Amino acid sequence: MAEGFIRWYRESAAVPVFAEQTELFAAHGIGLVHPVRGGAVVLDAEGDGVLLHQEELGRLLSLRIATLTMKWWFSADIDVVDEYAYEPLGCEVQTLWLDGLTPEQADTVETAVVAATKELPTPTRAVIVDRLGVGDPEDWDSAVLYDGEHLPAVYDRVFAYQPLAERILRAQPGLRSDETGGGLSVVSPARPH
Repeated sequence: MAEGFIRWYRESAAVPVFAEQTELFAAHGIGLVHPVRGGAVVLDAEGDGVLLHQEELGRLLSLRIATLTMKWWFSADIDVVDEYAYEPLGCEVQTLWLDGLTPEQADTVETAVVAATKELPTPTRAVIVDRLGVGDPEDWDSAVLYDGEHLPAVYDRVFAYQPLAERILRAQPGLRSDETGGGLSVVSPARPH
């Protein structure tokens, strides 16, 4: 079964904004620190959880040298896996996996990410929402990171800057667009899949 995801592309900030993102997510009920274990959980190469202090995780992310996979927490046993990567063209990419979440929890993750696009000082290039995991998150890299011509299908919603939103609308009949604020437009199917 495919895994639903939200893929968030944003410019790399001169000063990392991970602490601010953590506060915004916490305001939506999604914590970085495990409620029982008392630390941030980072997954190692074998997929085992390694505890780190929140500040240490922030420091590692600010080095921008490697992809880290960590977990956000709704509760001690309900998590959201987040792959946090830096692209060579000065872009931060987070892929938040929605598998195992209720529709309401997936809504909360989406709401938290969209709120962060508006409140964090670093511009967002795009947020790809594919609740059922019909597509592959990396399919969007060419269009978002390199202005590539290939535009994957929009299954749920794409929050995008201009001119990417316009390119998507021209390439895929049957989509609609609305302004969301923060310089982004949301593009979605006129009729949900």
